[in-house]
Amino acid sequence: MKESLATLRGLLFEIGFMLSVLVFGLGLVAFPLLSYRLRYGYATTWCRFVLGWLRLCCGVRYRVRGLEHLPDAGGGAVIMSKHQSSWETLAFQTLLPPLCWVLKRELLRIPLFGWALASLRPIAIDRDAGRKAMRQIVEQGTHRLRDGLYVLTFPEGTRVEPGTTGKYRIGPAVLAAESGAPVVPVAHNAGELWARRRIAKYSGCIEVVIGPPIRSAGRPADEVLAAARDWIEHEMLELNGRARQRR
Repeated sequence: MKESLATLRGLLFEIGFMLSVLVFGLGLVAFPLLSYRLRYGYATTWCRFVLGWLRLCCGVRYRVRGLEHLPDAGGGAVIMSKHQSSWETLAFQTLLPPLCWVLKRELLRIPLFGWALASLRPIAIDRDAGRKAMRQIVEQGTHRLRDGLYVLTFPEGTRVEPGTTGKYRIGPAVLAAESGAPVVPVAHNAGELWARRRIAKYSGCIEVVIGPPIRSAGRPADEVLAAARDWIEHEMLELNGRARQRR
């Protein structure tokens, strides 16, 4: 019964989500001459709408700890976050200071959604390009940081199931080490309620934890990566433990 209800709620959410992509996506594509600030605000409004629709349909809420750890606005930082679902790609747009994403280039080919995404100055890479992709992250990411943006990265490269750990890629740490920007690690358990490749959405509260900034200036990239990975995975053990206690 619980699974059927979660699936039914998920289907209702997906219908509203796709309609919102059509409406908001057309808006971004139709007004390419708007300033970046206005385009960004428009996209943030859409994300807030989707999160509100998710709460209404599926009972998915969220709680954030550690916002005080975010560096002062305008300074720029590299976010290294756990990646379990699509939820964080929406929520971080509303929770964090102005940012750009490091994302898969093929996402920009999705009609309307991808075209709208392209208007928000993402760093779109070919994940199979190896060193070329890493240099692209460093070069474009450095420019975004100088503009005062945060650079949002998912160092595991793709969504992972709750309770598992993917291979952390070095690119985000190289960007931080070469630019001198601090790394802000983020852990969350969104995959418990919004699982990858599943329609079902489960009611409950997603926990997001933002860690203290990790100094990168003058440190080797592998050391920066190890520090971020250790903090994230330790915090994930804490989140997973609390989730098991609630069951």
